[in-house]
Amino acid sequence: MSTTTTKETLGFQAEVKQLLNLMIHSLYSNKEIFLRELISNAADAADKLRFEALANSSLYESDSDLKIRIAFDKEQKTLTISDNGIGMSRDEVIANIGTIARSGTREFFQSLSGDQAKDAKLIGQFGVGFYSSFIVADKVTLVTRRAGQSPTQATRWECDMSREAGEYSIEPAEKADRGTEVTLHLREGEDELLDEFRLKGIVRRYSDHIAVPVLMEKETVNQASALWTRPKGEITDEQYTEFYKHVAHDYQAPLAWTHNRVEGRQEYTQLLYLPAQAPFDLWDRQHRHGLKLYVRRVFIMDDAEQLLPAYLRFVRGVVDSADLPLNVSREILQQSKDVDAIRAGCAKRVLGLLEDLAQKDKEKYAKFWAEFGRVLKEGPSEDPANREQIAKLLRFSSSLANSEAQDISLADYVGRMKEGQDRIYYVTAETFPAAKNSPHLEIFRKRGIEVLLLSDRVDEWLVGNLTEFEGKKLASVARGDLDLGKVQGEEEKKAQEAQEGEHKALLEKLKEALGDKVKEVRVSTRLTESPSCLVADEHDMGGNLSRILKAAGQKVPQAAPILEINPGHAIVQRLKAGDPALADWAGLLFDQALLAEGGQLEDPAGFVRRSNALLLAMAAK
Repeated sequence: MSTTTTKETLGFQAEVKQLLNLMIHSLYSNKEIFLRELISNAADAADKLRFEALANSSLYESDSDLKIRIAFDKEQKTLTISDNGIGMSRDEVIANIGTIARSGTREFFQSLSGDQAKDAKLIGQFGVGFYSSFIVADKVTLVTRRAGQSPTQATRWECDMSREAGEYSIEPAEKADRGTEVTLHLREGEDELLDEFRLKGIVRRYSDHIAVPVLMEKETVNQASALWTRPKGEITDEQYTEFYKHVAHDYQAPLAWTHNRVEGRQEYTQLLYLPAQAPFDLWDRQHRHGLKLYVRRVFIMDDAEQLLPAYLRFVRGVVDSADLPLNVSREILQQSKDVDAIRAGCAKRVLGLLEDLAQKDKEKYAKFWAEFGRVLKEGPSEDPANREQIAKLLRFSSSLANSEAQDISLADYVGRMKEGQDRIYYVTAETFPAAKNSPHLEIFRKRGIEVLLLSDRVDEWLVGNLTEFEGKKLASVARGDLDLGKVQGEEEKKAQEAQEGEHKALLEKLKEALGDKVKEVRVSTRLTESPSCLVADEHDMGGNLSRILKAAGQKVPQAAPILEINPGHAIVQRLKAGDPALADWAGLLFDQALLAEGGQLEDPAGFVRRSNALLLAMAAK
């Protein structure tokens, strides 16, 4: 605990200075949002006090009636929001207000477009709602005392943007009551916020769902009951939307939601939302993503990630259990069968909501998929129990559409399969163009067989865990012997066998020239235009997965690929087993095939030298 007793003037983080500048220039398209943000912070402080008081009831200081107050002074042109929640110590004030505590500030500022309406949507995602005060105020004073500390241990924080922008002062203060009081010194032209009727209207619109009473004079302005405990028929869509903005710290409305009371062996209420936009830290594995957990309406913790599997980490909302103990911790959550049941129930409910959205509103589902599809693809490996249901929700690019948009379901694919086709074919690559232009697709394009184009990194783990759909096996077009089933006639199979015999000597010499770089050299059944391609053996790791793991610093088992050549290609047709330049041609065919599938050459200079030598030799003839 800091023992500083004098007034200090400190500078904001560079990121906060930028943010304050945005706020001053009215970043929010709807500036009255600042009141929702401050009331939301006060409600969180009340929740945290309830939780800490479970272990130490003296924190209530003989006042367990939690409330939020709003007052205004027309003469001084001030608006004050105060609460008797947990409050903050001096160090907590510096940590929570002097800095943007959450990670990702760089990504935040990179995301800003200069369009006020679009940029406003980013603010809530970054947990910086307090700074919205500066939309309407040029000076903000905060006085706070943490519950359990003496009245003389309070802290005063102040920032006057009309004087020293980018600096704030912090000093000791006295405060008889615990909690936090925020006073806004309003800018010129903001007098409408000094009107009781106007303020009540804002509170009822944005904060009616807050479970803590919001008082003006002695009147409770909001309903002050936990929204999730009320019957669904009594809750409007607008109230559901505003509650989402409160729990998710998001400016945008949610895409969809589900509200249910579960009874039986487990009794709990769930109110779960699908956001419209991915948060900036969706891929930050250090940051917890989860639901708010309540036990019998008592707040227990934010971001209880144990209540949903990781592949549903984008879901926001509340779970209120009637069975969990009030002293539950994250460690207990990890070992609780009751929590396992809640987790399974929440996962089923979210998947059901997504299924409903996919069937009834394809446009909304496409929007969801664009934001969260890559996360949902983690599902089949993480949640085997729901693998089939997740598989129905997956969307992919396809060689049929030839578009990067992922809008083809597995059911769509199966419905279009050729007569006699018994497999779902796919190709994986580092990028969409690499997948779309893969030489492995040539025979499939010629025969009009659809192939799924997978270019997300997670796709390799997806196909490793999702091996079939509706009885149809998923098969890589770049792995093992190509079996087109009944789509390929007996005459073609016999012709391929004849090609193998005819080119046997050439294949042996090419294998000899390449040595350990390849497991085998054989005639291709895949190629119609390219001279060569690389194929992984049936049980070996594919080239794309191998490259991903190497890039991540993982040890990868060495497995040589199979080189396939196209005997109908002009380059291959000119090759003879006794050609003195055959070793160079073999290296060229291998390197070209490696480049075509997105690989990197071990010896780029050697490739260039070999190519030039062969070109000059051909030109001289």
